[in-house]
Amino acid sequence: MAVVLASGLFVAVLLLIITQPRGLSIGWTAAGGAVIALLFGIVSWGNVETVVGIVWDATLTFVAVILISLILDAVGFFEWAALHMVRLAHGHGLRLFILMGILGALVAMFFANDGAALILTPIVYEQAKALKLNAKATLALIMASGFIADTTSLPLVVSNLVNIVSAGYFHFGFASYAVRMVPVDVVALGASLGVLYLFYRRALPTTVSMTALPAPRTAIKDPYVFRMAWIVLALLLVGYFASQLMHWPVAVFAGSAAVGLLLMAHRSPVVQVPKLVKEAPWKIVVFSIGMYVVVFGLRNVGLTHLLGSLLSRLATHGAFVGIIGTGVIGAVLSSFMNNMPTVLINALAIHDAVASTTLHTAMAYANVVGCDLGPKFTPIGSLATLLWLHVLERRGVKITWGYYMRVGITLTIPVLLVTLAALWGWSALIV
Repeated sequence: MAVVLASGLFVAVLLLIITQPRGLSIGWTAAGGAVIALLFGIVSWGNVETVVGIVWDATLTFVAVILISLILDAVGFFEWAALHMVRLAHGHGLRLFILMGILGALVAMFFANDGAALILTPIVYEQAKALKLNAKATLALIMASGFIADTTSLPLVVSNLVNIVSAGYFHFGFASYAVRMVPVDVVALGASLGVLYLFYRRALPTTVSMTALPAPRTAIKDPYVFRMAWIVLALLLVGYFASQLMHWPVAVFAGSAAVGLLLMAHRSPVVQVPKLVKEAPWKIVVFSIGMYVVVFGLRNVGLTHLLGSLLSRLATHGAFVGIIGTGVIGAVLSSFMNNMPTVLINALAIHDAVASTTLHTAMAYANVVGCDLGPKFTPIGSLATLLWLHVLERRGVKITWGYYMRVGITLTIPVLLVTLAALWGWSALIV
């Protein structure tokens, strides 16, 4: 009976989160699911305390990073960067495609995949209009920006909420995580650009007219905040690496940077600080706690232990099978039931899996790869993708679920396998 209750509750909460009937907040849905789980005895207050301990740093860091991204976007930081990349292309279509992909990877690296997909994609669209690209070329650049935002969100703890949650659960330090995943992310970027070019090569223009392109400096809407942002970002990067040495939560440094930028921008004529603070993804905090309490119900009735047994069997076949298998499972589950619940379900299963310490760690990183890339299979793989599609539709770009899945499955499978193979090879070298 307990298994049926826990499973039914999880499925019901997941469906409501994905469909969001009548605009129902994902935070309220997840919180309601957690309350029901407590009332029916599926989870205990001790489980709630455990969940809060796992996700508080992750969610507050994510909110801080998105706040920083919104401030930088308001002062023209990302548009300035995009214009520089376009100019570096010197009118060459393929070079433009590659440079915009690299920009997307850099934005995802430091400002999370959500920032790259939701902030950079509209800028790419506007640049494509300014360059007078046709519909096919514009679609190629838009799809590439959305795809790369997720597939290259591996390198740092702050590059994806999945990464933050995993690092917190397995106690990965910021520097240790970066050493493991930056080289893997470089491979993911190369593989992503390769498959994207093969898929869209016929849509890319040979040359691009640069005559209507404004100078990058014209994108800067507040020079003071723009200049100060560079100092804040440099200090923040130092703070990220110091967090491991000092054993301080990453949220302390990300939050300090966000507050610092908000104080600098409070008199800016282009930054509406109250509005930005209100629009920050605070519901993610409630969503994460509530959703993971519901997931803990699956653990309490033994369902995650069954997945752990499967991972144990994979581990008996060696590191290659264990890493590839874990990543593929994470990707497939993420594509069907969203990557946020998947990352913790798999983390709990990996915790239960029988494997050597070295392989255990590698499987945890493989889960990150799978949950970062898996959402590209389907639109419901991540909430950011659903919002990304909505943002594009408001700009007159309609991407159907059928087209998205055809492109997503075709492109993601080779990138996922190549990236997992890179993780296996790099993990063997740094042991």
